[in-house]
Amino acid sequence: MSGDSTALISATPQRVLVLGASGTMGLATARALLSRGHDVVCLVRPRQGADAAQAQQHFADRLPGATVRWGDACDVNSLVRDGFARERFDVLVSCLASRTGAPEEAWRVDHQAHVDALQAAQAAGVQHVVLLSAICVQKPLLAFQQAKLAFEEKLMRSGLTYSIVRPTAFFKSLSGQLERVKRGKPFLIFGDGQRTACKPISDGDLGDFIAGCLDDPARHNRILPIGGPGPAITPREQGEHLFKLLGMTPRFKSVPVGMLDLIIRVLSVLGKVSKLAADKAELARIGRYYATESMLVFNPDTQQYDASATPSHGTQTLWDAYALWVKGEGVPDRGAHKVF
Repeated sequence: MSGDSTALISATPQRVLVLGASGTMGLATARALLSRGHDVVCLVRPRQGADAAQAQQHFADRLPGATVRWGDACDVNSLVRDGFARERFDVLVSCLASRTGAPEEAWRVDHQAHVDALQAAQAAGVQHVVLLSAICVQKPLLAFQQAKLAFEEKLMRSGLTYSIVRPTAFFKSLSGQLERVKRGKPFLIFGDGQRTACKPISDGDLGDFIAGCLDDPARHNRILPIGGPGPAITPREQGEHLFKLLGMTPRFKSVPVGMLDLIIRVLSVLGKVSKLAADKAELARIGRYYATESMLVFNPDTQQYDASATPSHGTQTLWDAYALWVKGEGVPDRGAHKVF
């Protein structure tokens, strides 16, 4: 599958409630829906602090044409009162996800908040739910993956039309080492840096794909793995390309996966008496998962990841993004997701 990220006006504009629009992926999706002519309402958590009103206006200005409502998608009362507001909607699009993947948060956000949203959507007349999930749920070893899968099952049994979008790596998740490399530090890899691969997809291309689910019957009642254009890329290739763009000699530092295993064992023992340690152990498991598993379609028959079976969509490659980032243009703010 390939696609042109140039948006088309929908033949049948629909009324859409978007959850998670304050995130980069949710924002891109809301913009893509607007560009196709849909009537878009976004439920966004109110800003806090002395500059809250200004921050809220700034966010609303980034989505001209959308109706921005302030509320908490993880609070069922706010979701019904402030989001759906006793109005009719055709489609629910959710880009809502837990920030850390810690078990308690994952089950609260990735599962329960979506269960509540599904029930509210049915009451509001919604006929189609488009869910942003993750390709890593193919091998569910972590709490957040199990939480996502549990809701996917509920959605598929709901009787509503569904489109479950499982993207590969986001550009944002692959931007973390830019500054350390620019400071002359080595690019960190696990093992030889070639154990895993992904087909990263940009926010704009993924937002376009999600918006296209409303009009494309081939994307209805389906689980949709999706990556960006071009071949699968290993971490070592990411580092080599980044050094090349910066005109620097490639330098890598290999981190043994066994180090993560040791950290996980220690934190798991401490986690029996400390919730903080237990959460950190889960975060370490998440790190190990991404260090050892490819973000590609998994073939259960061969027990191998298959780049050729991973669909592609869009026009922007990771190398295009790197070329902009090294010039200081559009570097993602990773916020709480910053690792390096």
